[in-house]
Amino acid sequence: MVKLYSLSTCPWCKKVKQLLDGKAIKYETIEVDLAEGEAQRQALAEVERLTGRRSFPVTVIGETVIQGYKEEELKKALENEA
Repeated sequence: MVKLYSLSTCPWCKKVKQLLDGKAIKYETIEVDLAEGEAQRQALAEVERLTGRRSFPVTVIGETVIQGYKEEELKKALENEA
């Protein structure tokens, strides 16, 4: 399972989506800036728990957490998860 925490206006978040889409990977996206109330608080808390800070994108591939757009790390994690 791949989960992406992103912001709707973040160019690096869009690059991660393009990479996943290009590889036909199914993933769940949480657009943190578009979430409201408790859903947004929970998403921010989860990002902070996973990375120790609040920066985006955060991609979770299985047990691997990748912060930012790191193409080679993303590709390797996707290969290991397949």
